[in-house]
Amino acid sequence: MPRNFLVVDPERDMNVIKGLAAPARIAVLKLLRSKGALNVKEIGEMLALPQSTVSLSVQLLEEAGLIRTESQRARKGNQKVCSSIYDEVVIVFGDAAEERRNDGIEVSMPVGLYTAFDVSAPCGLCTNEGIIGLLDVPDSFLDPARMKAGLIWFTRGKVEYQFPNNARLDNRAVDELEFSMELSSEVPGTNPDWPSDITIGINGIDIGQWTSPGDFGDRRGVFTPGWWKLKGSQYGMLKRFRVTETGAYVDGVRISDICLADLELDRHHSIRLSISVREDARHPGGVNIFGRGFGNYDQDIVLRITTK
Repeated sequence: MPRNFLVVDPERDMNVIKGLAAPARIAVLKLLRSKGALNVKEIGEMLALPQSTVSLSVQLLEEAGLIRTESQRARKGNQKVCSSIYDEVVIVFGDAAEERRNDGIEVSMPVGLYTAFDVSAPCGLCTNEGIIGLLDVPDSFLDPARMKAGLIWFTRGKVEYQFPNNARLDNRAVDELEFSMELSSEVPGTNPDWPSDITIGINGIDIGQWTSPGDFGDRRGVFTPGWWKLKGSQYGMLKRFRVTETGAYVDGVRISDICLADLELDRHHSIRLSISVREDARHPGGVNIFGRGFGNYDQDIVLRITTK
């Protein structure tokens, strides 16, 4: 399996630097890298750390995008299971960091700029100032104000986005394709134990599925505006879906055998991304898609193309 590494420019990625700035958090990262997925109690026992220290470390590492967590059923309630995302974190300074970025092509797409949709209620969309159209009316997804949306949600169906295939325009061979976006399940109100199977498709081919553990509302999202009520979805999990020459991955975990050759990128002028909750999903728990001005990550849907 290809090694999954993160290139950090300390001038731009201060949140990652802060996430690494404590011996306890470094110890948690090293443990998860060597032992695999562990719950908070196991981490505390292996590192001889108080649960409060481990819980805070896990929260800060997740906010920095360095680990992922999922809630799983235990004999007594739920447990938070933590996994590492990256094999390596590389800090690169100044021009060298810019050169690494120049090896790839990055396009950011606002969550409201979908080119097609087919959704069912409950559904809706809003900007950081208010609701767009009418709640639970799918036709509101046609409202021109959708271009300013920072959050959209629906129960079943899909939205599709069309990105320019700049690698083809530049006549550059693609080595890796990655989409990053903040997602969660969708339930009226919130519920941390509300799994939903969210399917990601590229150019009409489903590359795989990620199961969101819940719809999060235990605290206000870092960027979620004050007018959005606390009983509504507050934030999601930042997920990175990659397709390489060997398969498809989410946060470094293989989800299918779909590879770059299957996508035939050299034949398409655009790269179409679909985000869906299928009718036949085992956990059809809806989806929230967070963009700028909502959630814990102030970003839109980002496409990164790494070229050879």
